[in-house]
Amino acid sequence: MFFFVSVSLCVCVCVCVCVCVLSTLDGSQSAIRRIGSNSILERKLPTRSQTKRVHPHSAHQSTPRLLFLFFFLCSDTVTRSFHFFSIIFRKLSYLQNLNNVKNIRGSNVSLVLDMSALGSVEPLNVAVVTPREAAAREYLLSAGRPLTRQQLRDLVNNTHKLHAEFAEIPMNFIDPKELDIPNHGTKNRYKTILPNPHSRVILKSKSYNDLLSSYINANYVRGYLGDEKAFIATQGPMVNTVNDFWQMAWQEEAPVIVMITKLKEKNEKCVLYWPEKRGIYGRVEVLVNSIRECEHYTTRSLTLKCGNQTRVLQHYWYTSWPDHKTPDSTMPLLQLMADVEADRRTAATVGPVIVHCSAGIGRTGCFIATTIGCRQLQLEGVVDVLSITCQLRADRGGMIQTGEQYEFVHHALILYESRLSAETGQ
Repeated sequence: MFFFVSVSLCVCVCVCVCVCVLSTLDGSQSAIRRIGSNSILERKLPTRSQTKRVHPHSAHQSTPRLLFLFFFLCSDTVTRSFHFFSIIFRKLSYLQNLNNVKNIRGSNVSLVLDMSALGSVEPLNVAVVTPREAAAREYLLSAGRPLTRQQLRDLVNNTHKLHAEFAEIPMNFIDPKELDIPNHGTKNRYKTILPNPHSRVILKSKSYNDLLSSYINANYVRGYLGDEKAFIATQGPMVNTVNDFWQMAWQEEAPVIVMITKLKEKNEKCVLYWPEKRGIYGRVEVLVNSIRECEHYTTRSLTLKCGNQTRVLQHYWYTSWPDHKTPDSTMPLLQLMADVEADRRTAATVGPVIVHCSAGIGRTGCFIATTIGCRQLQLEGVVDVLSITCQLRADRGGMIQTGEQYEFVHHALILYESRLSAETGQ
């Protein structure tokens, strides 16, 4: 339709231009004839008869103007008509499409029948994985560099190479949109430190629809040789998550809790979540049986009760880790690790060891990585800290936060290796 309008306009314009050109040429020829017939020497005043000859010429000049006006009015009329009919055509098309949509939709019953006709169809995975995310996942799954005892010693002396290796490891933090849990932010100590969905701990809840009551910022973490649920890495409990923490400890049958933070280091890092003697946290009752003070940490023997069942749990509070840096000595951490492993082996329950600091990724990652690395050195004679760190971050993003912490883990393994060498005479 717009094509015809354009063609009509072009034809009208062309006709008008031709008429104007012809008119101009005709006027020019008349002027030339008058100049030729009346020379300068023979110029006279016009007679009556000559004056009358001008009138036909004037009438002839007015003809192009009338034609131009005529074609202009025609073109304007055609344009307006096409515009009017195009509006009507669009309205009719809209009404026809609307009627088709109504016929397709039908009633709610027809929609249910159409969906049921699909049968058991697997849901589409709408998550889009970018090339960068795919490369990060592949790195965490495949990266590794096993080190002999001598190579471990040599690497520790090359801190630049060590920090460069650490910088290449993807953090694997998650987007908050990946957690489809309303108001989960109220249970997170830090808004950017969130549990990776595939390995997060889910609390058992009475209400299936109450997703928030089943949420806790904690992840299962694999141990040596990929041992499933060897650890739980979690944040330091908050005022509104203390009950959740003890519910998790009971639900997972944890034999040991390791706390590697003070309650306050400039800012609050963790709340005091255990009682002085006896306390009730939701459905779990906690009793303090005994306290043992060591130089760098404090051990509490606790009894947990829920209903008619009771369990014994050991709580370690490590207080020698300085704020915003690593300890000067790795000896206290190795001693803590040895005590925790001894309690794990002799415990009546076989659940995961719960480890937390404030965010549940930095010092927590150092403790778990050191535990796995020592086990690997003991049984294999080699250690792969890069692979261990990748495994930790695959389970919980950001484990071992800084290059200094990564270096500290290597130093702890060096000290453990020297002890093994002294014991075996190597």
